[in-house]
Amino acid sequence: MCERGRKSTAMSNPFAHIVEALDPNIPDHKFYNLSKLGDPRYDRLPFSIRVLLESAVRNCDGFLVKRSDVESILNWKQTQTQSVEVPFRPARVILQDFTGVPAVVDFAAMRDAVKKLGGDPEKINPVCPADLVIDHSIQSILYFSLSRSDSLQKNQDLEFDRNRERFEFLKWGSKAFQNMRIIPPGSGIVHQVNLEYLARVVFDQDGYYYPDSLVGTDSHTTMIDGLGVLGWGVGGIEAEAVMLGQPISMVLPEVIGYRLQGTPNKFITSTDIVLTVTKHLRQVGVVGKFVEFFGPGVAQLSIADRATIANMCPEYGATAAFFPVDHISLQYLEQTGRDAEKLDYITRYLKAVAMFRDYSNSSQDPDFTQVHELDLSTVVPCCSGPKRPQDRVAVSDMKTDFEACLAAKQGFKGFQVTPELHHVKVPFQYNDKEYSLSHGSVVIAAITSCTNTSNPSVMLGAGLLAKKAIEAGLSMKPYIKTSLSPGSGVVTYYLKESGVMDYLFQLGFEVVGYGCMTCIGNSGPLPEPVVEAITQGDLVAAGILSGNRNFEGRVHPNTRANYLASPPLVIAYAIAGTVRIDFDTEPIGECPRTNGKEVFLRDIWPTREEIQAVERQFVIPAMFKEVYEKIEKVNERWNALNAPSDKLYTWDPKSTYIKSPPFFDGLTKELQTPKSITNAYVLLNFGDSVTTDHISPAGNIARTSPAARYLTSRGLNPRDFNSYGSRRGNDAVMARGTFANIRLFNKFLNKQAPRTLHLPSDETLDVFDAAERYQQAGLPLMILAGKEYGSGSSRDWAAKGPFLLGIKAVLAESYERIHRSNLVGMGVIPLEYLAGDTADSLGLTGRERYTVVIPEPLTPRMIVDIKLDTGKTFQVRMRFDTDVELTYFHNGGILNYMIRKMSEN
Repeated sequence: MCERGRKSTAMSNPFAHIVEALDPNIPDHKFYNLSKLGDPRYDRLPFSIRVLLESAVRNCDGFLVKRSDVESILNWKQTQTQSVEVPFRPARVILQDFTGVPAVVDFAAMRDAVKKLGGDPEKINPVCPADLVIDHSIQSILYFSLSRSDSLQKNQDLEFDRNRERFEFLKWGSKAFQNMRIIPPGSGIVHQVNLEYLARVVFDQDGYYYPDSLVGTDSHTTMIDGLGVLGWGVGGIEAEAVMLGQPISMVLPEVIGYRLQGTPNKFITSTDIVLTVTKHLRQVGVVGKFVEFFGPGVAQLSIADRATIANMCPEYGATAAFFPVDHISLQYLEQTGRDAEKLDYITRYLKAVAMFRDYSNSSQDPDFTQVHELDLSTVVPCCSGPKRPQDRVAVSDMKTDFEACLAAKQGFKGFQVTPELHHVKVPFQYNDKEYSLSHGSVVIAAITSCTNTSNPSVMLGAGLLAKKAIEAGLSMKPYIKTSLSPGSGVVTYYLKESGVMDYLFQLGFEVVGYGCMTCIGNSGPLPEPVVEAITQGDLVAAGILSGNRNFEGRVHPNTRANYLASPPLVIAYAIAGTVRIDFDTEPIGECPRTNGKEVFLRDIWPTREEIQAVERQFVIPAMFKEVYEKIEKVNERWNALNAPSDKLYTWDPKSTYIKSPPFFDGLTKELQTPKSITNAYVLLNFGDSVTTDHISPAGNIARTSPAARYLTSRGLNPRDFNSYGSRRGNDAVMARGTFANIRLFNKFLNKQAPRTLHLPSDETLDVFDAAERYQQAGLPLMILAGKEYGSGSSRDWAAKGPFLLGIKAVLAESYERIHRSNLVGMGVIPLEYLAGDTADSLGLTGRERYTVVIPEPLTPRMIVDIKLDTGKTFQVRMRFDTDVELTYFHNGGILNYMIRKMSEN
């Protein structure tokens, strides 16, 4: 394979004479056959590390990738614990529109900046292939009604009406930039489309074969690891650099082997398995590591099952969760309509380079850093919640666990409701009938998100449960907001063909859209009487969803308790109407046709064998071929969009969606020496597990927020506000939306609110207003935080927003991997307490003023001094982990670095 602008790596690669091989069984193609090195180290490498090694060998040019990098990866067994930095050039990049729009905005602004510095703006162009799937913009505004069945079309029309400007901008980007493919709205969820359509498994390009690999601007990019394609989420800023030809600089990871054995019982779903794995691996501690699955139990799992486990990788904190390719992977490729020629060369290539796995053959088991095990026969039905995906709760314990959470102190497992209010009921009228709500009442039930909607077994399981429920005379309360948002058109196809779609509809689960909806916060409004009852009783109402995230304030502002569950359990809890039920001992409902005979969940729950029989009959290759042959042209409104063909974007000053960002204002070719941060105020003082949803929410824009005031000043009505996620192309909105989550808990206020204390005046203000006042006075800002700062979605605005608020540094006990890299990418300094230190142990209140001493020269992970205005001094670690990250910091951020680089003559 040839690099653009460079000599062929086949000519310049110092390993070429050893590892380049022409396989006579694969005519006219070459590949770097590392298995022919004759080096026993290769045969003991984890399969995921073999992908890193192949990329390093193929791209070894002595400049971006050096021979020493290849040696470091080949010598992984020794170097894995030595914090060795290596480069990785993935084969492609994947984006979704919430993160893709700001990436294209940055590319357009970078072209302008390069031109101002005298360079060629068209150098800002993807070198690495990129796919952008528009899937995050659709909202569940309209949903099930017995009077109509057009929710899907109405929601898609609303999506287009609200987001037309964004879509026109993306269509411009698809024309202006090379190597960028756009998958139109209405096509499905990015990760499911990636599995079913975009994944190559093996690339066939320029006469070379090499493994498919990728990074994506969504933390759940890891879902593709279930198909044996190594990939993980990065910040949008980092993805932009990869698209421009830069390798990712990463610390060579430890690889945790996770051995699966045993057979799950017939009532277990893949969701139960993944929630069990998530809790276990979170307890084990795999943050920043690769997890690689092996053992005979893997062969018990379909690719959809494996993808479900890999999808939740961010929830247990690992970088990647890899299932090497085996015969089941090939069967999946055949099932999803890949042609025989591709299957042939994928098989022969992977076997030739020793990257094809036989899970029953323990002699293939590589060396791992550590090994942990799970016996699948021990898995029980479960959910996770009420506020975090790793907090697994067995279904048999849900009632008692929720009631314990009601009484517990406010926290991840507590709501601090006084005992006398635990059984309060609030009556309300809905559609001329009287109902009541209490703590634990289900008001949202959503089969949604990539986690499960890619999996025929749980989707058909939900359909079969719905069928049995209808046949048993069961129904649901009409005020519960139900929705079905499949991951692709294929799901709707097999639900209809198998005959279960009608039963889902009768229960209220109508298809409302194809995209990431309730799980991302696009759940839409609840009925007003329901909201009024929740507010009146200060109720802990519940959402139940088949998603992967349930952080506070994410799903809906009025559902304080949110539980992740399999699609069948979503339906079960919706029928029950509450999470305060023990399905083992309490009926799910009564059958009106049999004089109120009690019906238990076990009476209507489908077995694994029943589901598999339906799946074998109705999930067939022809469905996938029919759906994906027309995927890029099927949306007529997208096809009709007119977009300019200019290479430089013409910014519209009236736009409230697309705006040229101020990141590059005043950028010069010359570097500025980094200066110490002097007498900074603390803008916000946090505890543990502040997520990117807290920092940069994606959901609705509150009518009293700074962002709402800005949009109102531009002539918009509240119905036109749309969501924060949809407005990520406008920095004026996003800066005002930074720290705007209503569940933000700030120690300065000791309560949940998107507000803070302006320390000089002692006034309580909205966070943006306080930051603006500090900036007007020329005062630098910091944030104090606890453990896992920035956990959650790979949201680059969670770094861009604080940067625009004037935050120069964050001091935390630990960081989520992607968010730390995003902070680095924006030139914000991530500082970390030394082992044993915390804000409490150091006596920090956040009211002090902080001076961060930045010495010269800087080195990775160096220890620096912080001096307080109280006279106290303590030391912290500066979390620039590699020399490359320090280079970005000296440039003021990764994009500034790329602009300077592209402006060189």
